[in-house]
Amino acid sequence: MSLTSTANETLVEHADAAATDAQQPDGQQPTGPQDAGPATGAQADGRSNAEVGADDASVVFHSWSKQGGLKPLPLAGGQGTTVWDHDGNRYLDFSTQLVFTNMGHQHPKIIAGITEQLGTLATVAPAHGNATRAEAARLILQRAPEGFEKVFFTNGGADANENAIRMARLVTGRTKVLSRYRSYHGNTGAAIVATGDWRRIPNEHATGHVHFFGPYLYRSEFWASTPEEECARALHHLERTVQAEGPESIAAILLESVPGTAGIMVPPPGYLSGVRAICDRYDIKLILDEVMAGFGRTGEWFAFDAHDVRPDLITFAKGVNSGYVPVGGVIISSDIAHAFDDRVFPGGLTYSGHPLAAASIVATQRAMAEEGAVENARRIGADVLGPALVELGAKHDVIGEVRGTGVFWALELVADPETREPLPTPTVAALKSDLISRGLLPFATDNRIHVVPPINVTDDEVARALAIYDEAFTAFRP
Repeated sequence: MSLTSTANETLVEHADAAATDAQQPDGQQPTGPQDAGPATGAQADGRSNAEVGADDASVVFHSWSKQGGLKPLPLAGGQGTTVWDHDGNRYLDFSTQLVFTNMGHQHPKIIAGITEQLGTLATVAPAHGNATRAEAARLILQRAPEGFEKVFFTNGGADANENAIRMARLVTGRTKVLSRYRSYHGNTGAAIVATGDWRRIPNEHATGHVHFFGPYLYRSEFWASTPEEECARALHHLERTVQAEGPESIAAILLESVPGTAGIMVPPPGYLSGVRAICDRYDIKLILDEVMAGFGRTGEWFAFDAHDVRPDLITFAKGVNSGYVPVGGVIISSDIAHAFDDRVFPGGLTYSGHPLAAASIVATQRAMAEEGAVENARRIGADVLGPALVELGAKHDVIGEVRGTGVFWALELVADPETREPLPTPTVAALKSDLISRGLLPFATDNRIHVVPPINVTDDEVARALAIYDEAFTAFRP
């Protein structure tokens, strides 16, 4: 079989798995722990799941999916950690959609902030100054390490990474960008090629990208048996890659501080600081992608806060405003920001720093601070969710490894705990369907279930979700 045909088959397999991410299982109507929806909102237009789903599938082109036969689960409303469909079925949202509703659905302070801005100035071109935009940037910089000075706003995480790569290339005069095989950085030209997983393969049109293996002890590429060995050998591999590619040609190393969609692999102690040392040794910029891990997800404002490292550029999106309005951005260190004082930055976006997006950031950041949401995520992970997931893993052989921090966890599923053979994606899709039928929205990808509730989740909600996971794994038959 040719390499091309193998890649195409892999693409189809993964596309089939991705298509399950928004689908309702055939022949099942999720009932959940609470069957009745709210008195208003869930069925306000009198339409059913079947009607709305059919309308959506007929006119909406869905991402990462075969379009034929899609059965998207329609959601009519939500509040906090709970969402409901048009038939009145309720679900605990432990996917936070695509890991972005960090403060839950319809948070009143965020809604109020957006509404107030809407009544004042709904939109403005990025060339104008805007007080709400400036306040959003100030609040973001307040959480960044010392020495960061400016924020460039984008429409989301992909174009944040795209522009961070552009900045690094411009200030260094170099072109190559190194990133991990197990990574996801977005679906724009350079970002998708920087991505390491299967999605880059049909999109490899950008140039100047090199991939390397990062630490992942459960499936070590380095024959390591301890976190210390994995860290040291992964850093050696990275430095040898830098040397082989020619340091003088490398603009940046781009890493997710904690890889998210690729498997929630918390780096071993010393890894990120070791990457920083390699960058310093060869005068390479370090870009840390905090799109999924940032703003409370790991129990820290930024995931890298727990790892003694200072990057040159930080990318963000998702949790910065709980995804209420599309937004992302690049947090820029002083030296890179001032490199463009007398030089035009050749990049921009029509909606950069859109006032509604900026207002949603301001409201979210203030709510997170006022309500101690980041501290809650840290406590939940350490005292409630983490221990319960470890207990769940010990109970069910199909769970090969439990890993994570804060409210950012992965259950790696295996067909055989001894060989660690991954559970096939169709089997994971069936397990996901069962979880939905029990009233929980999971995040499933490849051979994993990611447990990623809002950062303000309560102990009781975690207990309810864990009972559902346990029921589904108990009933599971491969």
